[in-house]
Amino acid sequence: MKAVLDTKPESAYDDEIASRYHFPPRYLGIMSDCVGDWVVFRRPRAAGEGIAYFATGRVTAIVPDHKNVGYNYAMIEDFLKFDKPVAWRADGRYAESALRAMADISQVGLYLRGRSCRELQENDFALIASAGLSDTLDPANAIQLGLDAANVDAATWGILHDPSWPVERRIVAMLINRKIRDANFRHAICRAYSKRCAVTGIRIINGGGRAEVQAAHIVPVDKGGPDTVQNGIALCSTAHWLFDRHLISIDEEYRLLVSRNKIPAELKGLFQPQCERVLLPDDSRLWPSQHYLADHRQQFGSL
Repeated sequence: MKAVLDTKPESAYDDEIASRYHFPPRYLGIMSDCVGDWVVFRRPRAAGEGIAYFATGRVTAIVPDHKNVGYNYAMIEDFLKFDKPVAWRADGRYAESALRAMADISQVGLYLRGRSCRELQENDFALIASAGLSDTLDPANAIQLGLDAANVDAATWGILHDPSWPVERRIVAMLINRKIRDANFRHAICRAYSKRCAVTGIRIINGGGRAEVQAAHIVPVDKGGPDTVQNGIALCSTAHWLFDRHLISIDEEYRLLVSRNKIPAELKGLFQPQCERVLLPDDSRLWPSQHYLADHRQQFGSL
């Protein structure tokens, strides 16, 4: 069963949305029904922004919270943040069928009290997720995101363009497809870093509108790293190669660490001075997480 999970940054619950959702006893039944299926996360109205769905993920298990009797964690995998928030109500129409069915919309707020976890219909999920990935799926962005015919395999091309796919099945296929997830991740990283390499400061856009910069995961996906901006950094191809091999890293103050004896001197001249920070997004909420950087530094230090 698919569901909507409400969450907020200042929540008292022990949430780490990309990996776990903390919930009280009354939601155990509905959350158990979600295991193996997809959910969307909804944020409240805050900081001048409207109520909106902002990400999706797949519930893989329910794990007890041994510190709080009756409380549990829904373990989340395949987390994917939307390209942009999806309004919960647009042009007078709610995105959730249960809310659309209400005769008196003034009672919506009352109805949602005590329903921070609630069922979501399949077609509503498909429409929300499709709207959330609208930039990634826009044909105008295919070349710069690597989803053009020259860069995708036949299976991915079919998911994107075969009209025989049912909408609900197509969306789920997109959410687990590596090429499409990489495109979403690249879009988010390029936007956060203004298409500029964090290490060299280089910003190059080719004739087709594709940035030279690459989206690097700090903790690789195959090692459990999520597709989140906080687990990523924009790097030129050379810096990306060095970063993936732990020949460069980033310290607690976001300064560059360089393996002195394993990098040619001519390459070191490309880097930002080590006493200065690497280039970071304007929004500090998008900076690389020190949790992921610590993992990367540990391997850097072992060389």
